[in-house]
Amino acid sequence: MNIALIGLGMVAATHVHAIKSAPTLHLSGVLGRNPAKTADFAARHATRAFDSAQQIAQDPTIDFVILATPPNARRDIVHLLAAAGKPILMEKPIEREFQAACDLVCICAQAGVPLAIMLQHRAREASQALKTALNAGDLGEICTVDLRVPWWRAQSYYNAPGRGTYGRDGGGVMISQAIHTLDLAIWLLGPICSVQAMMRQTALHQLEAEDWAGALLEMQCGAFGTLLATTAAYPGGAETISLQGTKAAAHLGSGVLEISYLDGRVTRVGAEAGTGGGADPMAFTHEWHQAVIEDFAKSLSTGEQPLATGETALEAQAVIDAMQRSSESGQKQQVQRWC
Repeated sequence: MNIALIGLGMVAATHVHAIKSAPTLHLSGVLGRNPAKTADFAARHATRAFDSAQQIAQDPTIDFVILATPPNARRDIVHLLAAAGKPILMEKPIEREFQAACDLVCICAQAGVPLAIMLQHRAREASQALKTALNAGDLGEICTVDLRVPWWRAQSYYNAPGRGTYGRDGGGVMISQAIHTLDLAIWLLGPICSVQAMMRQTALHQLEAEDWAGALLEMQCGAFGTLLATTAAYPGGAETISLQGTKAAAHLGSGVLEISYLDGRVTRVGAEAGTGGGADPMAFTHEWHQAVIEDFAKSLSTGEQPLATGETALEAQAVIDAMQRSSESGQKQQVQRWC
């Protein structure tokens, strides 16, 4: 399939490597905000430099578009691509605010255009193994959940224009980094019903939004738990999900799943891998992106649902919205649903 990439920021090279590593995919061209930088990027990766999103929308050879712009620069592009019937694979988050994210999902749904979100943690071998174990009831009833994202970012990261602001990113550590771990937990266990949260800025960074967030969670499955996410934990570590069930405990971190059964058995799946939790935010493999892109391409051929649809991706953004409301009010907040 022929793919156009819109957005040439930090993650663009990962997308290019992922596409070029997939034998059934082809990068047909790229588009960035700056024409000179777009031309240079295209030349370095031996592909075409598009002049506009309109040009991509009107190109009949483009099978789908990867949209990797900042979330504040998507609405007009989504309108354009949806009207042209171009399927979209979008980087997270969908938009800066929950309702705006719902609107983009609705735009694609009303146009009958497939929309998937790049939530690549779902594609990891260990994540898939935990999903299988949970579906099989191997852990029993899940009682408690603990989500940890102890990451580090230097101040230089937040010195980039717009980073860590509500206007461009929609927030700080939760919507930009911890959304992956939150989404994974929801994908594994089901919806979160309510949250009691606190979101703050530490003395380690200068940014508009939060670089530290903590929350108590109540889940629809009956489990309750905790979340702690920060980019102020030097030198940074891997994000983790720990579950306690009535039959076994599971720990997922650094690409490895360990299940410790109450009868003494222990199983391990996966291999250690970087996650981008330290000073280098791109210190992770392109293979997870590749798996999501290939899955989306397959879904377009078969008509099956992709790994992370726009609708399922809204779950994590709804929780982040509830966390922000809880932090501002000091009260527990229900997680909103959408139509």
